[in-house]
Amino acid sequence: MDDRAEPPAYRRESAPTDERIDDLLGRMTLPEKAGQVTGTWAGTLRETHDLDDVKAAIDDRHLGFAAPFGWGGALATTPEDAVAAVEELQTYAREETRLGVPLLFSVDAVHGHAYVSGATVFPNGLGAAATWDPEGIEAAAAVTAREVRATGAHQNYGPTVDVGRDPRWGRVFETFGESPHLVGELAAAKVRGYQGEGPGDSAAPSDPDRVVATAKHFPAYGEPERGEDASPVDVSEYKLRNTFVRPFERALDAGVASVMPSYNSIDGEPSHGSAAFLDRLLREELGFEGHVVSDWNGIRHLHEDHRTAADHADGVRQAREAGVDVASVGHAPHADRVVELVEAGDLDEATLDRAVRRVLRLKFGLGLFDEGPDEIVDEDEAAETLGAPAHRERARETARDSMTLLENDGLLPLAGDEDVFVGGPNADDLVDQLGGWSVARDEGLPGKTIREAVADATAGEVTYAPGTTLDEAADVDAAVEAAREADVAVLALGEGWYIHEFGPEAQAGTETGNWPTRGDLRLPEAQRELVRRVHETGTPVVGVLVTGRPLIVDWMAEHVPAILMAYFPGTEGGVAVAETLFGENDPSGRLPISVPRDEGDLPQHHDALAHPTPIGADEHPDSYDPLFEFGHGLSYADFETADLSASVEPATAGSPASDDEGVGDAAPADRTVRVSVAVSNVGDRAGTETVQVYARQRHASRVRPVRSLVGFERVTLDPGETGRVEVSVPAERLGFYKPREGHVVESGIYRIDVDGASTTLDL
Repeated sequence: MDDRAEPPAYRRESAPTDERIDDLLGRMTLPEKAGQVTGTWAGTLRETHDLDDVKAAIDDRHLGFAAPFGWGGALATTPEDAVAAVEELQTYAREETRLGVPLLFSVDAVHGHAYVSGATVFPNGLGAAATWDPEGIEAAAAVTAREVRATGAHQNYGPTVDVGRDPRWGRVFETFGESPHLVGELAAAKVRGYQGEGPGDSAAPSDPDRVVATAKHFPAYGEPERGEDASPVDVSEYKLRNTFVRPFERALDAGVASVMPSYNSIDGEPSHGSAAFLDRLLREELGFEGHVVSDWNGIRHLHEDHRTAADHADGVRQAREAGVDVASVGHAPHADRVVELVEAGDLDEATLDRAVRRVLRLKFGLGLFDEGPDEIVDEDEAAETLGAPAHRERARETARDSMTLLENDGLLPLAGDEDVFVGGPNADDLVDQLGGWSVARDEGLPGKTIREAVADATAGEVTYAPGTTLDEAADVDAAVEAAREADVAVLALGEGWYIHEFGPEAQAGTETGNWPTRGDLRLPEAQRELVRRVHETGTPVVGVLVTGRPLIVDWMAEHVPAILMAYFPGTEGGVAVAETLFGENDPSGRLPISVPRDEGDLPQHHDALAHPTPIGADEHPDSYDPLFEFGHGLSYADFETADLSASVEPATAGSPASDDEGVGDAAPADRTVRVSVAVSNVGDRAGTETVQVYARQRHASRVRPVRSLVGFERVTLDPGETGRVEVSVPAERLGFYKPREGHVVESGIYRIDVDGASTTLDL
């Protein structure tokens, strides 16, 4: 062999990407193509998972994707294990296979690289959303991307773009809440944070510290029937497009490189097998050009659960023809079915080739073909990157900004010299502080618990007794006696670690069917008894809710002086809670989801559609009367707003929208509404307020929400300071998707609301 022979085109870094793809695709056998669009899961704990099995699958089935992080048991993967697994598998794929096609490694790092010990773990979705801070969320996502890439992974299965419309759902904690606008803003911010400045024509981030983002779960997942995970989301086209699809449009505008379908069916069509959703809506109408990756067992569900497919092979065919490019954990059987289908003439090889092209474009764009042996991953770099001081400080800032003060009769902030009793099941538990999609045992976890952080924050004596587990009493008497002797009692209550339908039991440590469940949004009786009995001692109580969902705490709201919503705040959450209790941090969080008074009020959200009250408005109870409303949150500062105004900037001359002005009921969609309001801090402390802009169309051709969030802006003011806050609202945000017509912005009068004040504008 002539060593001077020029390498094939796909091996030449200087060759155009399309030429490299064409060359490599032309060299591939049918089984090699099938393998490139199939992934597998690989555990990294050597005592429980053998990477030789994965290498055998790469060898025999030519698999192109692997997920070697998490799911290896309840213990965290160490950075050393993660790096070793990636290096071993990637080296094997490059050096021991015929074409040397590198693997792409994926990970579920939805709030930090939380299945790897020592990683920086941020507040879970609802907590992140409570910050109402896109810039902060983008910065947090960039930290996660850096830590993920340091351990050798390339694609993150996030952000979650689902609109959480049912608090009973076990995945609502992953969402950014109930508002399509807030979800869209924060999802787009996460895409930018994960991917960097944006993908080029390769649909892959060029920055080696960034990762491929995956918008999930398209097109609608967040309002399942009964609140049961993966049950049908049976909604009209009107609701589908105006509530659930709109945030995905924002993620697509931000350049997201991957999309994951939802498990459920919509209009009788499972998303994983729906060409209407994945091909016609996602690709043709919304213009998505990246790759579609299946959820875990989404393709198998087509025949095992939805029963729209006769068998596994039929489900694979449906998913492939619908537009799924990669079976994330299809394993060898999926690759085998693809080969069989093509050979039998039941799947067009051109369909397979399109998927392979998208995968190869991604791998070339990430530079995986051009890395040297020493560039795959570096153990020392991974150790230095995970949990770096600057990263943990970013997580602490996010946790601080998420703290949402629901009630306060003046008890908070504490002075810092009190004797404090700390109790409740979540007071001294880092795992529950992190919540799901994280390791479920605390070995190797950084951070302080609420108990530890409170002890650091006060000069007084701190006593501790949990009083209960999550759902059982554990010496309540001891907790009550300790609380009786204290100046204040801090009770950390709420939920523990879970994912999906409040499991799995093996990791969560609780039996399936025990609280928390989707049937009960109240605290279990053991926790309620603890609160009641501590309250009866006369010691003032601060309730801290460590939880993934809004919990019905109506008794506490009536009797307890202060309630702080901490969500699942992450590794730095204990410090953020303590800083907030003692006044070092102003609680600037605002609820991204409504807290109901009763399960019977569900569904309940701020942007419900207008409807008649046939017996008369005076006799009709309020349709929206939650315990704590969307956007609620108190501060230690006092804010007043005044002088609200709204104006419309003219459409750009010569634009299509301006040319349409005056035609029928259409209004120029490219105008901008400028909302301006004066915000004053009339208190004696600095604080941060979030100006929330809501809009309502006075008369419309379709029934519209009574109000919708259309813009927001955070402002930090010193005592006595007044600031003028301007919020730009693109006119298209006031419009809506009208079935059979598309997105419309109708002419007419719109009402703009900010903090109880209203004004109108004529669009």
